[in-house]
Amino acid sequence: MDKLIMYVDGFNLYYGLHDAARCRLLWLDLVALARSLRPRSQLAAVKYFTAPVLGEPQAASRQGMYQSALLAQNGDKIAIIQGRHQSDTVTCRGCGKSWTKYEEKETDVNIASTLVLDAAKGNMTSALILSADSDLVPGIKAARELAPRSFFAAAFPPKRHSDELKKLMSASFHINLPRIRAAQLPDVVKDPDNGREYKRPRKWTM
Repeated sequence: MDKLIMYVDGFNLYYGLHDAARCRLLWLDLVALARSLRPRSQLAAVKYFTAPVLGEPQAASRQGMYQSALLAQNGDKIAIIQGRHQSDTVTCRGCGKSWTKYEEKETDVNIASTLVLDAAKGNMTSALILSADSDLVPGIKAARELAPRSFFAAAFPPKRHSDELKKLMSASFHINLPRIRAAQLPDVVKDPDNGREYKRPRKWTM
């Protein structure tokens, strides 16, 4: 049977969902989504690449609640791979005002290196890359050389697209909002191991 791994570019997905529906669809069950996108495949894993939010305690709390809910709902079917944010001071040339800007780092490198490693080890026969980031092109090319018989496809988040990925892949498509709505986590997720409950953040219901 076809063995599937879905690689999720967390911030590319977040901003696509936010642009399409604000916060209402952020409580997304990535494992349920992967199974709905490739129902005939055996899902080996969903690998979710993100980075801890800095400088916004409430956003960081919502992010932590979401990641805990994903793990509680899906167990070993999901892996969360953390990159990092880097802070930089930006100064306006006109008014001289300064502020701190946070930039996500390492996500595209982590996706590419994990994809190449999985291809080399034969961990999958299908790779679904949920992203529209063209920086992933070199890593995908390398993975395809290592696993020429495997199937590689791009699943573009809402409001996101990449011509480079579309040209490179065996297939590509946009994930529509009805499919995303159908793959939401329960409002309250209970961890079967310890009984802890993780609730959809109130802001994510608006």
